[in-house]
Amino acid sequence: MNTPDPRQAPQRLLAGAVDLSGLAQSRPSSQPQADGGAGQGAPTPSDVSVIDVTEATFQSEVLERSLSVPVVIDFWAEWCEPCKKLSPTLEKLANEGGGSWVLAKIDVDANPQLQAAFQVQSIPMVIALWQGRPVDGFQGVQTETTLRQWLAELVKASGGEPPEAPEDPTLVAADAALESGDLDAAERGYSEHLKQNPASVDAQAGLAQVKLIRRVGSEDLDAVIAAAQADRNNIPAALLAADARVLMGDAETAYDELIALVGRTNGDDRDTVRKHLLELFSMAATDDPTVAKARRKLAMVLF
Repeated sequence: MNTPDPRQAPQRLLAGAVDLSGLAQSRPSSQPQADGGAGQGAPTPSDVSVIDVTEATFQSEVLERSLSVPVVIDFWAEWCEPCKKLSPTLEKLANEGGGSWVLAKIDVDANPQLQAAFQVQSIPMVIALWQGRPVDGFQGVQTETTLRQWLAELVKASGGEPPEAPEDPTLVAADAALESGDLDAAERGYSEHLKQNPASVDAQAGLAQVKLIRRVGSEDLDAVIAAAQADRNNIPAALLAADARVLMGDAETAYDELIALVGRTNGDDRDTVRKHLLELFSMAATDDPTVAKARRKLAMVLF
């Protein structure tokens, strides 16, 4: 069995390729089983968030459990190095999930019938079940951010409410440091958060703010803007003036002046101004209408 290259995008799986007819003794019923039934003594979905599943317990702990909450199956093996990256993240998110979904871990070496039934050719492989049927899945390692989004969609599709992701204490501390003016501590915090969450928009925005404040320093903001207006083709002065305007709460004017400068420059100068503008965009909310408007203006100038 080959393990996929974790650098490659995970392959999304089709639920229809999985045949579970041979795994269930009968189609699971939502009614409680009588004494002595296969599910007697099995924990309810709210009892646990992470379970180890075998061929003997698959029906009660996966199929029947999936009638109440989505069950995410993690196919793994002791020798699989990528599995050791994915599984701990899944376990962490399951424990944070508050019972909105359950993680079922299946060792493929110890459970060959389950491996065959789900056509597991490479691991790690993840398949989500809801109402006794596979509904989605993927192969390969994914980032925590991507997993959170995927799980939120899964829980929402099953009619539940995905739990809010807890705030990362490193990010909270970095925000506090930025507010207090401790730029070094803020930079360390945002950088540390980005190591674990490369796609974190909040940390990227925080770092951009740190850089902006350092660039402006103790400059007189009005004087910085006046200097740029006196020489509109002075690129360093224009970039610093845009920073000053953003700090003063006039981001729209900052964007417009840099877009106009992009239109008057070319080559490396144009690229320098464009990159600076994009960094300013990154500090705003993702749905900021002022940024959306400025992006459209920039596209017209560039293309």
